[in-house]
Amino acid sequence: MSAFWAGLTCFVWYAFGALPLHVAVSVQLGLTAAETSSWVFIVWFTGAVTSIFLSIKYRQPIPITWTIPGMIYIGTLAGQYSFAEILGANLVAGIAITFLGIYGFGQRIMTWMPLPIIMGMFAGSILIYVTRMVEATVTDASVAGLTVAAYLVGRGLKNPKLPPMGLAVVIGGIAAWLWGDIKAAAVPFELPNVELYALSFNPSAMIAVSLPLIILTMGLGNIQGLGFLVAQGYKVPVTQVTVAVGINSMINALFGGHPGTVARAGAAIVASEDAGPMEKRYCANLVASGLVIFMALSASSVAALVGILPKSFVFALAGLAIFTSLQGAVEKAFQGKLAFGALVAFAVSATPFAVAGITSAVWAIVAGIGASLIAEREDLLLYWKGSDPESP
Repeated sequence: MSAFWAGLTCFVWYAFGALPLHVAVSVQLGLTAAETSSWVFIVWFTGAVTSIFLSIKYRQPIPITWTIPGMIYIGTLAGQYSFAEILGANLVAGIAITFLGIYGFGQRIMTWMPLPIIMGMFAGSILIYVTRMVEATVTDASVAGLTVAAYLVGRGLKNPKLPPMGLAVVIGGIAAWLWGDIKAAAVPFELPNVELYALSFNPSAMIAVSLPLIILTMGLGNIQGLGFLVAQGYKVPVTQVTVAVGINSMINALFGGHPGTVARAGAAIVASEDAGPMEKRYCANLVASGLVIFMALSASSVAALVGILPKSFVFALAGLAIFTSLQGAVEKAFQGKLAFGALVAFAVSATPFAVAGITSAVWAIVAGIGASLIAEREDLLLYWKGSDPESP
């Protein structure tokens, strides 16, 4: 039951946290309804299928979706490149990710990045979900407040048959229905429009689009998402996952989508302690992915649901789902060595900004390693040499 509720919560976050942003960027790019439908379908469908395959094969909660920072970055290129040029650059990024994975570069990234600094960066990047939960609780106590209260009751009961997130979803959903601003709307079901698009390969677009997407996909996905799984004690098949993400990204580009990635927010939900025993948490990912397939098949219709649930309810659920992951990340970042570098990484990643199209989470790693080289050089070198017990 814990895995089921974690999977359901993860799906709620996907549907009402990530999907609205997806629709907004498609509008920003000026895409037609058919192009938007194909884009939404392909990135969600391939991600869900890949997630199910990896989770069943390795019995680990490995959630594959698409890169939100990458999509936001693509949105900033509106008017600079044609849709065909952007898709061509997306395909190049997918090919590059696949080959980097085949040659083990994804595994090397995981080895080079010290776990405390990764966890500091991860904690800073998901902190916004918790602060938004607190803000929602203060501004909408009748909905978000009851959702949080139900979660706390579940934590206090410590009954596996009444998981905290389950109580939060049910009680919060009832509160949203009674007191939330839910507007009735007709939502007709329509199958998605799926098209194979023409691609254009512009050298300028490859530099401006492909390179940042490779960095965002491998940097954020491998380091944050897979890093969190490693911190939970999983022996993650990094190379295989990286190759799967690369193949996923190539398919996405052919049908009007952008690169996939390991979902950092999804991993924080389905791989957390609230998802149940470690060996059963992959079931949470199966639940979320199964529901995502249905959402992908309803790509033309599901956008109409975006405005129905109160935002305060969605923010509260997302914050609660990630809360224990934040606690675990903070403990792993600051309890041992390289705590200074981890603190710097936390501060940088918690500050939203982008330089050269690269978000603060990537710069947080650079800043954290630089800080450790200055203040904790000996410990960092021991980590890289493998002499530190905490090193991979």
